[in-house]
Amino acid sequence: MTPRDASDPSHSRWSDLERPPLNITALRRGLVREGGLWRQVDVVQRTGSTNSDLVALAAEGKADEGAVLVAEEQTAARGRLDRQWTAPARSGLFFSVLLRPTEVPVARWGWLPLLTGVAVATGLARAAGVDTALKWPNDLLVTVGGEERKAGGILAERAGDGVVIGVGINVTLRAQELPVPRAGSLALAGAVSTDRDPLLRGVLRALEDWYGRWRSAGGDPAVSGLQEAYAAGCATLGRVVRAELPGERSLVGEAVAVDGDGRLVLATEAGVQEPVGAGDIVHLRLA
Repeated sequence: MTPRDASDPSHSRWSDLERPPLNITALRRGLVREGGLWRQVDVVQRTGSTNSDLVALAAEGKADEGAVLVAEEQTAARGRLDRQWTAPARSGLFFSVLLRPTEVPVARWGWLPLLTGVAVATGLARAAGVDTALKWPNDLLVTVGGEERKAGGILAERAGDGVVIGVGINVTLRAQELPVPRAGSLALAGAVSTDRDPLLRGVLRALEDWYGRWRSAGGDPAVSGLQEAYAAGCATLGRVVRAELPGERSLVGEAVAVDGDGRLVLATEAGVQEPVGAGDIVHLRLA
């Protein structure tokens, strides 16, 4: 981690009064409790990637399940397929958590990114008052000016006997700050609140709730209600999509279901249903 030079006024924690720093004391008081999932909450001013940092800490035995690492600014944030993105300091929520669901069969761990998506959507609906949707497998969508835009993403990485899940959400990103025209933010989507402290608490409480349900059900997505909840909030279902698959292959079909393994099931023009477990999904039109 490379801290900013405190002597430079442009790097002050209060250089943008519309984007105050997170209150670490309030976050710990609201999240860390006896018997709860979240054991440790840390906030750093600036780092490359919270996922990379937390994976390294887990490998060194310096992080337990329930560790939360939040950054006010990330300089080398990564999405799927090693795509990188950056955002202005304190303009969003950039954090990673360490989970160790050792009682759940590893074959079901693929549901963790989808579970996190459901939790993020649930927490933001309550705390930000903004409608969100999930694009399979890991994007958070909002509506800006009648247009569907990406406002966040999720990245899961194995870390020894656990999984580090990173979340990035654009909160107060302004139109002129968007990295690409198709991006969005909670503010641009008309959120009733963009105070990041209650937003982060809301998301992490929802994640704790859904993770507890899923783990208690042995990772079964149907018994825990996760499969149904994901399908209900998934904007990809019912759409004709193009799946860009490994090996430069592509597949076009109607997204008809998310199966028990978390795969997207496409009904193709050939009359067959094909599950897609990995790849980029492009929404083409409503079916």
